[in-house]
Amino acid sequence: MKIIPRIVPAMALVAALILALGASFFWNHYRRPAVVSENHTQLVAEGATLGSALDPSRSTAIVRATKRDRPAKQMTPAVFVAEAVAFFKDMAANGKTLESTSTVHVIVPPELYARIQLLDPSQLKTLIAELRSSKGLDGQHREGLIYCAMCLLGENRPQTVLALFKESPDLLEANAWMKDHVGANALKEWAQQDPMAAVEWIRNHAEEFPEFVTVSSKKEMLAGMSTHDPRLALKLVDELGLGDTWPALVGIATAAETPESRTATLSALRDYLAASPGDLNRQGLITRFTRSVANEGFATATEWFAGAGFTPAELVTVAGDLYGSIKKEDSAQWIKWVSENLPDGKSEVPIRNIVERWAEIDYQAAGQWLSTAPASPTKNAAIRSYAQAVATLDPATATQWAMTLPPGPDRDATLKHIQDHSPAE
Repeated sequence: MKIIPRIVPAMALVAALILALGASFFWNHYRRPAVVSENHTQLVAEGATLGSALDPSRSTAIVRATKRDRPAKQMTPAVFVAEAVAFFKDMAANGKTLESTSTVHVIVPPELYARIQLLDPSQLKTLIAELRSSKGLDGQHREGLIYCAMCLLGENRPQTVLALFKESPDLLEANAWMKDHVGANALKEWAQQDPMAAVEWIRNHAEEFPEFVTVSSKKEMLAGMSTHDPRLALKLVDELGLGDTWPALVGIATAAETPESRTATLSALRDYLAASPGDLNRQGLITRFTRSVANEGFATATEWFAGAGFTPAELVTVAGDLYGSIKKEDSAQWIKWVSENLPDGKSEVPIRNIVERWAEIDYQAAGQWLSTAPASPTKNAAIRSYAQAVATLDPATATQWAMTLPPGPDRDATLKHIQDHSPAE
């Protein structure tokens, strides 16, 4: 799923911390001799102890809006605007500036972001109007704060964000991210809350708002919707004019992030594929579940696989795609699982893929496992991949392992690979 720059939330505790430190800290923070980036780093460090999601690599507070309980309301939109104006004037008077990056043009200090989080949705709507009319903010600071408010408003009132775009089309021109992402993210959020209302809005306004009612935003909306109702999302795949449906199907498959949602999505996807004509890559869609679940660890993944009802052919596909997603510490368990669960003659390639990947990440751990593994066809397949993987690092060790293979074509091919790939003297 591509990255979509959105605002990333600091935890409510960070806001509480800043408020508890008092007005003197808030207004004197930028009067200290430390540069802005150092102040931001300190705030990030303080927030990290409380679980903050602030990114220390950025000097701007780029926050991702997610649902959460906000602290007790302690300010109004008018108070916030007054504080923001004073804050930026204070910075200018002391020669301080906020940095922007080449790809992110939203400048919002973490202190102000913590304050804006205290406003509820109705206050955020009022704040947007007050920010737009404020004479005390320059364009860049105003745009950043409006972007913040729009994203936060979109958490609980996405339909309000879309209505604001309709009432004030110039909002779309205020900031590049406003045009490219805020509307699309509001649609995605709305689709999770009230999918049919969101779809109806698209049908009625797609031509009016081509900036964010795009094929890409429709696919993301369907992915968000599928976490609650995968069957409805799949039904709409064929109704929203997506053209190539493959990316949308992949998005729906990968959106499932819990065992329950994966099971529901897999069932819905199987029914969709069974009723779909054409040459869809059914096995390719199955691997999308593999990649997401394998990252959660061996126990969680194998428990889900056991209950997913995969056919033998699907299990071969699942196993073949494991190597890129499994945790290295789970490699030995996955090798055993593959050898025990795949049909005869189908386990060698997945095992070799897992061992090769393991050796690339930690060849010493993989070698230790090999030295204790009992003799078997599984071990022979692992030896071939291991020897080939370490040929460029330690050709002598690779050769020793290759010589443990039974005489024959496999040993000869492995030795030739080592010879061809050994580093030059």
